[in-house]
Amino acid sequence: MTLPAHEHAPHESGLVPPPGCPAHAATGPGGAARLYGPTAETDPMGLYEELRAAHGPVAPVLLDGDVRAWLVLGYNENRDVATRSTQFSRDPRVWHGWSTGEIDPATSPLMPMIGWRPDCVCADGEEHQRLRSAVTASLDQFDHRGIRRRINRFAHELIDTFCENGEAELVDRFTEHLPMLTLIHLLGMSDEAAPKLVQAARDLFKATETSLASNAFVVASLEQLVRDKRDKPGQDIASALMSHPAGLTDEEVVHHLRLILLAGYETTANLMSNVLRMVVTDPRFRGSLAGGQMTLPEAVEQVLWDEPPLMVCPSRYANGDTTLGGQRIRAGDMLLLGLAAGNMDRAVRPDPSAPVHHNRAHLSFSAGSHECPGQDVGRIIADTGIDILLTRLPDIVLAVPEEDLSWRSSTWARHLTALPVTFAPRAPRGQQFEAPLPTAPPSQLPGIPAPAATRETVAPAVPGPPPAGRSGARPSWWERLLGVLRLR
Repeated sequence: MTLPAHEHAPHESGLVPPPGCPAHAATGPGGAARLYGPTAETDPMGLYEELRAAHGPVAPVLLDGDVRAWLVLGYNENRDVATRSTQFSRDPRVWHGWSTGEIDPATSPLMPMIGWRPDCVCADGEEHQRLRSAVTASLDQFDHRGIRRRINRFAHELIDTFCENGEAELVDRFTEHLPMLTLIHLLGMSDEAAPKLVQAARDLFKATETSLASNAFVVASLEQLVRDKRDKPGQDIASALMSHPAGLTDEEVVHHLRLILLAGYETTANLMSNVLRMVVTDPRFRGSLAGGQMTLPEAVEQVLWDEPPLMVCPSRYANGDTTLGGQRIRAGDMLLLGLAAGNMDRAVRPDPSAPVHHNRAHLSFSAGSHECPGQDVGRIIADTGIDILLTRLPDIVLAVPEEDLSWRSSTWARHLTALPVTFAPRAPRGQQFEAPLPTAPPSQLPGIPAPAATRETVAPAVPGPPPAGRSGARPSWWERLLGVLRLR
């Protein structure tokens, strides 16, 4: 199990692994540490602290393929890079690695994360403002109460699939599905395309040999969504982006949908898993939550400080020579925002074990003009979903020893692979669809009988999936998903 950052043993800078020690495998040309491979995946927080002790707030690192970059570890240095856009650009075309042949754009698994795209993340100045305004407007169109109602429905239906069993694996059965279902609704995606699309989006964070193919699948699926919304727009993010006065092209719309999907799904699923892990493994955390010393939104903020769902954020590029954290940064150098490392900087958290749940000054959503515009939606999904789960299953306990929990890590994020719990079995609530008001009966003249269809009591139409097994009707994707979950 990976320990929280404050539980790692302090680094002793005078100790150097002897030649032939496996620790040397974590370093590459020039002695720079690799942010990929077994060492980085096993204990990323421990690696950040070792880098901080060896290099200070900015450390030289290597990405997949031994691509050179600087990892920003200090809290103040992270905010400096994130807020000083004239010195540190978000446009990847500034990077000198393209011209030096340091990377092969056709094969590198880094391309989905650091390649240029026509979206607001890769833009600066007025172009960034133009694109960002469309994204902000597309998110602001939704009433937060309406989003919570939709999440409420999805959460109850997911819990109904396992609440009778007395046990469940919450990552597979709950925290990975709830953000996905919410994003389906907000983006305007079709139910049939969603599962494969989100699975491919999560694969992009792994930086594996399949990342390029996954990225191509995501883009192709979203291109089809844009074509569909041109013909039949709705109240969704895709339609709002297409109709915004900023005049986004279809290509720009596709890549902003891709951005929202990637930023929204993986990070929210990770956040929910991390909060629930703390509930079932840390008695002090659970006691503060149950005793009212800490509200659920405050618990979410505490976890955002301690373990951000996105640990490293790509990327910034130096527009000119400068100095940062005692390191000489050259024009065109790549810098990575170490969000998790910055949150644990002793300059702002002298005692990492002290609660900071009332404080939103963490770096988990970055900072400056590129701070995540969808962070409130992510908080709503996490707050609402976890609240419903703990209300319905208040007695959940971890079903395995804490040391048996494991993670899947990449350069960018750390994902809890499973969270098995047990609880007292409970009956399902049943599907809670929102029924419209019944249609008023047709007016009748004296002596004229009502039409046959109105002489009987007819149940009002209820939106949602058609009844499973209805003759001639193919089960919807949502019905098939619930069916699979019930069988597990």
